[in-house]
Amino acid sequence: MPLPREKMNLIDSHAHLTFDQFRNNLDDVLQRSIQAGVTGWIAVGTDVEQSKRVISIIDKYENLYGTVGIHPHYASDISVSDIEQVKEMAGHKKIVAIGETGLDFHYNFSKQDAQKDLFKNLLEIAAQKNLPVIIHSRDAFDETMDIIDKFADKNAKIVFHCWGGTVEQTRIVLDKGFYISFTGVITFKNAQQAQDAAKIVPLDKMMIETDCPYMSPEPLRKQKVNEPSLLVYTAQKIAELKETDINTLAEKLTETTRKFFSLI
Repeated sequence: MPLPREKMNLIDSHAHLTFDQFRNNLDDVLQRSIQAGVTGWIAVGTDVEQSKRVISIIDKYENLYGTVGIHPHYASDISVSDIEQVKEMAGHKKIVAIGETGLDFHYNFSKQDAQKDLFKNLLEIAAQKNLPVIIHSRDAFDETMDIIDKFADKNAKIVFHCWGGTVEQTRIVLDKGFYISFTGVITFKNAQQAQDAAKIVPLDKMMIETDCPYMSPEPLRKQKVNEPSLLVYTAQKIAELKETDINTLAEKLTETTRKFFSLI
């Protein structure tokens, strides 16, 4: 897949830059990202300790912002103190969202009731702090939407990250005014469902992400640890699906991302 020659200014809307794969080389990772045309990043928290790491790095780099949250995988082990710490960290000036949070009924690493309770607690924090929410939902679409609906008057901005839902589910999300973010999975040969969904998501409701260090896009799938510089492959694929110029696409996606996270 040929990459664009012109410089872009994409934003990686969901990157786990505090994970061990980047702990000793973040400077190099971000420099490669800038050279590739990915010049902004949202570092996403997945538990209390990772959220603390997010806080520790976001002040060190320009155009690096963060989120604090607790992944549903850890819901069964969460204490009241953990919830309070997330709430406190959410007040940091460069924390721009709560998440990731949601429901994962695929792995069920935590009991489903515990996942639901955690999800509700974090949606409440987002409402109190007037912050957007990054949703993780796997094999739990109906249950996720049911909980979100209960907070409809409180949470103004919601994005479903790493989207792989059906066209029907995509329409439901869009009809509610929510946002959808696509990963490098959309470049996979067996990703027809995600590709069909991307075709109907308007650019003012779309973001893209690496979800790094996971899911490197084609042609580097299973060959290289994913990192923000590889976001350009995802952008290229969506430009093809949308039958549009990649630089125009990049400009619109960046505008949407900046608006969602209130970076403008």
